[in-house]
Amino acid sequence: MGIFARLAALIKSNINDLISRSEDPEKMLNQIVVEMNEQLVEARRQVASSIADEKRLEKQVQDEGVKAAEWERRAMLALRASDENLAKEALARKKEHETLREQFQEQWQKQHNAVEQLKLALRALNAKIEEAKRKKNLLIARKKRAEAQRSISETMSGLRNASAFEAFDRMAGNIERMEAEAEAATELHEQYTGDTLAHKFNELEATHGVDDDLVALKRKMGMLPPEAPPRTQPLRVEAPAEGALDAAEQEELSRALAELDAEHNEPVRAKR
Repeated sequence: MGIFARLAALIKSNINDLISRSEDPEKMLNQIVVEMNEQLVEARRQVASSIADEKRLEKQVQDEGVKAAEWERRAMLALRASDENLAKEALARKKEHETLREQFQEQWQKQHNAVEQLKLALRALNAKIEEAKRKKNLLIARKKRAEAQRSISETMSGLRNASAFEAFDRMAGNIERMEAEAEAATELHEQYTGDTLAHKFNELEATHGVDDDLVALKRKMGMLPPEAPPRTQPLRVEAPAEGALDAAEQEELSRALAELDAEHNEPVRAKR
Protein backbone atom coordinates (compact mmCIF):
# COMPACT_ATOMS: atom_id res chain seq x y z
CA MET A 1 0.00 0.00 0.00
CA GLY A 2 3.02 2.27 0.21
CA ILE A 3 2.88 2.67 -3.55
CA PHE A 4 -0.55 4.24 -3.45
CA ALA A 5 0.31 6.42 -0.46
CA ARG A 6 3.16 7.89 -2.46
CA LEU A 7 0.89 8.17 -5.51
CA ALA A 8 -1.76 10.06 -3.54
CA ALA A 9 0.85 12.42 -2.09
CA LEU A 10 2.25 13.09 -5.56
CA ILE A 11 -1.17 13.78 -7.08
CA LYS A 12 -2.06 16.08 -4.18
CA SER A 13 1.16 18.01 -4.54
CA ASN A 14 0.59 18.41 -8.27
CA ILE A 15 -2.95 19.66 -7.73
CA ASN A 16 -1.81 22.14 -5.08
CA ASP A 17 0.91 23.36 -7.40
CA LEU A 18 -1.61 23.94 -10.22
CA ILE A 19 -4.00 25.74 -7.91
CA SER A 20 -1.26 27.96 -6.52
CA ARG A 21 -0.42 29.05 -10.06
CA SER A 22 -4.01 30.36 -10.49
CA GLU A 23 -4.31 29.09 -14.04
CA ASP A 24 -7.44 28.91 -16.11
CA PRO A 25 -9.82 26.43 -14.39
CA GLU A 26 -10.47 24.46 -17.56
CA LYS A 27 -6.79 24.10 -18.39
CA MET A 28 -6.04 23.28 -14.77
CA LEU A 29 -8.66 20.51 -14.66
CA ASN A 30 -7.39 19.03 -17.90
CA GLN A 31 -3.84 19.08 -16.56
CA ILE A 32 -4.94 17.40 -13.34
CA VAL A 33 -6.58 14.58 -15.32
CA VAL A 34 -3.41 14.19 -17.39
CA GLU A 35 -1.34 13.94 -14.19
CA MET A 36 -3.75 11.38 -12.76
CA ASN A 37 -3.53 9.24 -15.88
CA GLU A 38 0.26 9.36 -15.78
CA GLN A 39 0.28 8.30 -12.14
CA LEU A 40 -2.25 5.56 -12.91
CA VAL A 41 0.09 4.17 -15.55
CA GLU A 42 2.92 4.17 -13.00
CA ALA A 43 0.69 2.45 -10.43
CA ARG A 44 -0.24 -0.24 -12.95
CA ARG A 45 3.45 -0.77 -13.65
CA GLN A 46 4.12 -1.23 -9.93
CA VAL A 47 1.23 -3.66 -9.54
CA ALA A 48 2.40 -5.61 -12.57
CA SER A 49 5.86 -5.86 -10.99
CA SER A 50 4.33 -7.17 -7.75
CA ILE A 51 2.32 -9.75 -9.69
CA ALA A 52 5.53 -10.84 -11.45
CA ASP A 53 7.22 -11.30 -8.03
CA GLU A 54 4.26 -13.39 -6.91
CA LYS A 55 4.59 -15.60 -10.00
CA ARG A 56 8.32 -16.08 -9.39
CA LEU A 57 7.72 -17.12 -5.75
CA GLU A 58 5.02 -19.53 -6.89
CA LYS A 59 7.44 -21.03 -9.40
CA GLN A 60 10.12 -21.42 -6.71
CA VAL A 61 7.62 -23.22 -4.45
CA GLN A 62 6.87 -25.64 -7.25
CA ASP A 63 10.56 -26.11 -8.07
CA GLU A 64 11.48 -26.88 -4.45
CA GLY A 65 8.66 -29.38 -4.27
CA VAL A 66 9.93 -31.10 -7.42
CA LYS A 67 13.48 -31.22 -6.04
CA ALA A 68 12.29 -32.68 -2.72
CA ALA A 69 10.38 -35.37 -4.57
CA GLU A 70 13.45 -36.11 -6.70
CA TRP A 71 15.70 -36.62 -3.62
CA GLU A 72 13.11 -38.87 -2.07
CA ARG A 73 13.15 -40.98 -5.23
CA ARG A 74 16.96 -41.17 -5.01
CA ALA A 75 16.80 -42.22 -1.34
CA MET A 76 14.47 -45.04 -2.33
CA LEU A 77 16.89 -46.01 -5.07
CA ALA A 78 19.80 -46.15 -2.54
CA LEU A 79 17.78 -48.35 -0.21
CA ARG A 80 17.07 -50.77 -3.01
CA ALA A 81 20.83 -50.85 -3.52
CA SER A 82 21.26 -51.59 0.22
CA ASP A 83 23.16 -48.31 0.70
CA GLU A 84 21.60 -46.79 3.80
CA ASN A 85 24.21 -44.05 4.20
CA LEU A 86 23.53 -42.80 0.68
CA ALA A 87 19.81 -43.00 1.38
CA LYS A 88 20.27 -40.87 4.56
CA GLU A 89 22.18 -38.22 2.59
CA ALA A 90 19.43 -38.15 -0.03
CA LEU A 91 16.78 -37.76 2.66
CA ALA A 92 18.75 -34.92 4.25
CA ARG A 93 18.86 -33.10 0.90
CA LYS A 94 15.13 -33.76 0.49
CA LYS A 95 14.51 -32.11 3.85
CA GLU A 96 16.47 -29.02 2.82
CA HIS A 97 14.34 -28.59 -0.27
CA GLU A 98 11.17 -29.13 1.72
CA THR A 99 12.27 -26.44 4.16
CA LEU A 100 12.96 -24.06 1.31
CA ARG A 101 9.62 -24.95 -0.21
CA GLU A 102 7.82 -24.06 3.02
CA GLN A 103 9.66 -20.73 3.22
CA PHE A 104 8.89 -19.87 -0.38
CA GLN A 105 5.29 -20.95 0.20
CA GLU A 106 5.01 -18.52 3.12
CA GLN A 107 6.53 -15.68 1.10
CA TRP A 108 4.31 -16.48 -1.87
CA GLN A 109 1.20 -16.39 0.32
CA LYS A 110 2.13 -12.97 1.67
CA GLN A 111 2.93 -11.68 -1.78
CA HIS A 112 -0.34 -13.08 -3.12
CA ASN A 113 -2.33 -11.29 -0.42
CA ALA A 114 -0.45 -8.05 -1.11
CA VAL A 115 -1.09 -8.35 -4.84
CA GLU A 116 -4.81 -8.83 -4.26
CA GLN A 117 -4.90 -5.69 -2.14
CA LEU A 118 -2.94 -3.82 -4.79
CA LYS A 119 -5.41 -4.91 -7.46
CA LEU A 120 -8.32 -3.66 -5.37
CA ALA A 121 -6.53 -0.36 -4.73
CA LEU A 122 -5.72 -0.03 -8.43
CA ARG A 123 -9.35 -0.59 -9.40
CA ALA A 124 -10.45 1.98 -6.81
CA LEU A 125 -7.89 4.47 -8.11
CA ASN A 126 -9.04 3.88 -11.69
CA ALA A 127 -12.67 4.43 -10.62
CA LYS A 128 -11.69 7.66 -8.86
CA ILE A 129 -9.90 8.92 -11.95
CA GLU A 130 -12.88 8.08 -14.17
CA GLU A 131 -15.12 9.91 -11.72
CA ALA A 132 -12.72 12.86 -11.82
CA LYS A 133 -12.97 12.89 -15.62
CA ARG A 134 -16.76 13.02 -15.44
CA LYS A 135 -16.65 15.74 -12.81
CA LYS A 136 -14.12 17.63 -14.91
CA ASN A 137 -16.61 17.88 -17.77
CA LEU A 138 -19.31 18.98 -15.34
CA LEU A 139 -17.05 21.58 -13.75
CA ILE A 140 -16.03 22.92 -17.14
CA ALA A 141 -19.71 23.25 -18.11
CA ARG A 142 -20.41 25.07 -14.83
CA LYS A 143 -17.41 27.33 -15.44
CA LYS A 144 -18.65 28.26 -18.92
CA ARG A 145 -22.15 28.92 -17.59
CA ALA A 146 -20.70 31.15 -14.85
CA GLU A 147 -18.70 33.07 -17.45
CA ALA A 148 -21.83 33.56 -19.57
CA GLN A 149 -23.82 34.77 -16.55
CA ARG A 150 -21.04 37.17 -15.60
CA SER A 151 -20.92 38.53 -19.15
CA ILE A 152 -24.68 39.08 -19.16
CA SER A 153 -24.49 40.74 -15.75
CA GLU A 154 -21.77 43.09 -16.93
CA THR A 155 -23.79 43.96 -20.02
CA MET A 156 -26.89 44.67 -17.91
CA SER A 157 -24.81 46.82 -15.57
CA GLY A 158 -23.68 48.85 -18.55
CA LEU A 159 -27.28 49.27 -19.72
CA ARG A 160 -28.36 50.45 -16.27
CA ASN A 161 -25.89 53.29 -16.58
CA ALA A 162 -27.86 56.54 -17.07
CA SER A 163 -25.34 57.90 -19.56
CA ALA A 164 -26.16 55.11 -22.01
CA PHE A 165 -29.87 55.99 -22.05
CA GLU A 166 -29.09 59.69 -22.21
CA ALA A 167 -26.98 59.10 -25.30
CA PHE A 168 -29.81 57.05 -26.82
CA ASP A 169 -32.35 59.82 -26.17
CA ARG A 170 -29.93 62.40 -27.53
CA MET A 171 -29.59 60.44 -30.76
CA ALA A 172 -33.38 60.16 -31.04
CA GLY A 173 -33.69 63.95 -30.60
CA ASN A 174 -31.10 64.53 -33.30
CA ILE A 175 -33.01 62.34 -35.73
CA GLU A 176 -36.29 64.15 -34.97
CA ARG A 177 -34.58 67.51 -35.56
CA MET A 178 -33.19 66.26 -38.87
CA GLU A 179 -36.66 65.15 -39.95
CA ALA A 180 -38.17 68.56 -39.04
CA GLU A 181 -35.42 70.36 -40.93
CA ALA A 182 -36.03 68.19 -43.99
CA GLU A 183 -39.79 68.94 -43.90
CA ALA A 184 -39.11 72.67 -43.52
CA ALA A 185 -36.69 72.61 -46.43
CA THR A 186 -39.30 70.92 -48.62
CA GLU A 187 -41.94 73.49 -47.66
CA LEU A 188 -39.59 76.40 -48.39
CA HIS A 189 -38.67 74.86 -51.70
CA GLU A 190 -42.34 74.79 -52.73
CA GLN A 191 -42.83 78.37 -51.62
CA TYR A 192 -39.81 79.75 -53.44
CA THR A 193 -40.29 77.76 -56.63
CA GLY A 194 -43.66 79.55 -57.21
CA ASP A 195 -45.79 76.40 -57.04
CA THR A 196 -48.12 78.06 -54.51
CA LEU A 197 -51.29 77.08 -56.35
CA ALA A 198 -50.54 73.39 -55.93
CA HIS A 199 -49.75 74.05 -52.29
CA LYS A 200 -53.12 75.77 -51.73
CA PHE A 201 -54.99 72.90 -53.38
CA ASN A 202 -53.09 70.45 -51.20
CA GLU A 203 -54.19 72.36 -48.10
CA LEU A 204 -57.78 72.50 -49.39
CA GLU A 205 -57.81 68.74 -50.03
CA ALA A 206 -56.36 68.13 -46.57
CA THR A 207 -59.19 70.13 -44.88
CA HIS A 208 -61.96 69.13 -47.30
CA GLY A 209 -65.03 67.77 -45.57
CA VAL A 210 -64.03 68.95 -42.10
CA ASP A 211 -66.83 71.57 -41.94
CA ASP A 212 -69.42 69.01 -43.03
CA ASP A 213 -68.14 66.54 -40.45
CA LEU A 214 -68.40 69.24 -37.76
CA VAL A 215 -72.04 70.04 -38.65
CA ALA A 216 -72.92 66.31 -38.67
CA LEU A 217 -71.33 65.86 -35.24
CA LYS A 218 -73.28 68.84 -33.82
CA ARG A 219 -76.57 67.38 -35.14
CA LYS A 220 -75.64 64.02 -33.59
CA MET A 221 -75.04 65.71 -30.23
CA GLY A 222 -78.33 67.69 -30.47
CA MET A 223 -76.58 71.01 -30.78
CA LEU A 224 -78.27 71.56 -34.20
CA PRO A 225 -81.76 70.58 -35.44
CA PRO A 226 -82.01 67.52 -37.67
CA GLU A 227 -81.53 68.02 -41.36
CA ALA A 228 -84.78 68.60 -43.25
CA PRO A 229 -85.62 65.92 -45.81
CA PRO A 230 -85.58 67.07 -49.44
CA ARG A 231 -88.96 68.20 -50.81
CA THR A 232 -90.37 66.24 -53.71
CA GLN A 233 -91.50 68.20 -56.74
CA PRO A 234 -95.12 67.46 -57.82
CA LEU A 235 -95.48 65.33 -60.86
CA ARG A 236 -96.13 67.45 -63.89
CA VAL A 237 -97.76 66.12 -66.96
CA GLU A 238 -97.91 68.46 -69.92
CA ALA A 239 -101.51 69.04 -70.96
CA PRO A 240 -102.52 68.77 -74.58
CA ALA A 241 -102.77 71.90 -76.57
CA GLU A 242 -105.94 73.94 -76.14
CA GLY A 243 -108.60 72.95 -78.59
CA ALA A 244 -107.29 69.44 -79.03
CA LEU A 245 -109.84 68.07 -76.47
CA ASP A 246 -113.48 68.80 -75.90
CA ALA A 247 -114.87 70.03 -72.58
CA ALA A 248 -115.63 66.56 -71.20
CA GLU A 249 -112.18 65.28 -72.07
CA GLN A 250 -110.52 68.31 -70.54
CA GLU A 251 -112.47 67.83 -67.31
CA GLU A 252 -111.51 64.10 -67.21
CA LEU A 253 -107.85 64.95 -67.81
CA SER A 254 -107.81 67.55 -64.99
CA ARG A 255 -109.34 65.07 -62.55
CA ALA A 256 -106.72 62.39 -63.46
CA LEU A 257 -103.87 64.87 -63.01
CA ALA A 258 -105.20 65.85 -59.58
CA GLU A 259 -105.35 62.20 -58.48
CA LEU A 260 -101.81 61.53 -59.68
CA ASP A 261 -100.54 64.59 -57.87
CA ALA A 262 -102.28 63.49 -54.65
CA GLU A 263 -100.83 59.97 -54.86
CA HIS A 264 -97.32 61.33 -55.53
CA ASN A 265 -97.32 63.69 -52.51
CA GLU A 266 -98.90 61.21 -50.05
CA PRO A 267 -95.59 59.46 -49.00
CA VAL A 268 -94.00 62.81 -48.28
CA ARG A 269 -96.83 63.79 -45.90
CA ALA A 270 -96.64 60.37 -44.20
CA LYS A 271 -92.91 60.86 -43.47
CA ARG A 272 -93.54 64.27 -41.96
